[in-house]
Amino acid sequence: MISQFKFSVISCSFLMLTIAGCSKKDTITGLPVGNTENTKAVGASANDLLTSSKYSSVKIEIQYMPLYPPSAAAIDNLINFLNSLINKPGGITVVQAPILSGGKNVYSLDDITSIEKNNRSVFTSGTQIGINFLYVDGNYTEANVLGFAYRNTSMCLFGKTLSENSGALGQPSRLKLESTILEHEIGHLLGLVNLGSAMQTNHEDLSHAKHCNNSNCLMYYASQTTGIGGVLMNGNVPVLDANCKADLTANGGK
Repeated sequence: MISQFKFSVISCSFLMLTIAGCSKKDTITGLPVGNTENTKAVGASANDLLTSSKYSSVKIEIQYMPLYPPSAAAIDNLINFLNSLINKPGGITVVQAPILSGGKNVYSLDDITSIEKNNRSVFTSGTQIGINFLYVDGNYTEANVLGFAYRNTSMCLFGKTLSENSGALGQPSRLKLESTILEHEIGHLLGLVNLGSAMQTNHEDLSHAKHCNNSNCLMYYASQTTGIGGVLMNGNVPVLDANCKADLTANGGK
């Protein structure tokens, strides 16, 4: 599931977040999904991430290509966001490491999964669930995509696209845009919306599957479109609304 920073969705397999335009083709099929703990569909590990019944801690591995390291402040925001939602008495650990450039201006989903396969070193094991974030140095094959979640513990951000769409006159800050992408996509891994954390009240946007129908919510599809730019310019990173929070709480979250 991929989540576009358009926050486009891919039911059960790949959710993509884009910055401009809103595609209604939110479901991407054909993504290989295996049987191991780290190759399931997006949202399949929602309960495992939210509760301590199976895994008491989370380890996030962030791997980035040259010139596009993650923002330390955005990662801090992500950790604070997760700590407010998940029950992990063992805590959240983050490790970062540079990786070689993939050597492309444009990366496909197959490219991303191959890069993860060749570089990922943190996996779910014992009482710890592992998550992998990739920051790549090119664009996605679909224009204006900033990032996506494509497996139950896998996310990718397109560093070049993120850089080109933040920090300049008339654009949101890099921190706000990156934080919004990270938190929206991790929301999909946590099962939002109707993606592994059952809805307590029907609030799925049927025109933009797996997204919230509240335009002020972090999980609203447009949190990923150019429309988010004006919001971020004059306000803070969107937050989860009451319905999304209720879904996570019902699935074992705080």
